[in-house]
Amino acid sequence: MGRQHTRSGFTLLEVLFAALILGFGLTTILVSMSQSQRMMISSTYLETAQEVMDLGDMAYPLSDVQDPDSDLDVPETKATELWDKIAGKNARLTREQEEKFHSYTWKREALNRNDSEEDIKRLGNLYTVRITVRWGDRRRGNGEEESYVTFWRKPE
Repeated sequence: MGRQHTRSGFTLLEVLFAALILGFGLTTILVSMSQSQRMMISSTYLETAQEVMDLGDMAYPLSDVQDPDSDLDVPETKATELWDKIAGKNARLTREQEEKFHSYTWKREALNRNDSEEDIKRLGNLYTVRITVRWGDRRRGNGEEESYVTFWRKPE
């Protein structure tokens, strides 16, 4: 009677193939986690940018503008200064809010300011206005910005 050989365990090739599949799966999971973390951080920045846009709109409402030459453009202003303008000097930001708004600025500018009076009248006295929020360290090339465009009609 001959002996039967029973195979127990895995061959080296099977082990290497299983390790390769496991490594590919783990790499995919780690890359996905890294991308998710970046998206969460980015959404936090954009959420804060939206808050700063709202602060700017409350501090300098377009409805208060009477003269486009003097009221429409607002120079780049720190978010903490916008807060002070809205809430007054007595209502201070918390330390967390100051850290959150630290590098954020808000700006409003008329894009068609240099158009002739006739062109503005032809457009129905409409001015194109861009509101821009910036954050990050622009000197190091890490600056980001978000903006939107709206319209303002000059009162007649």
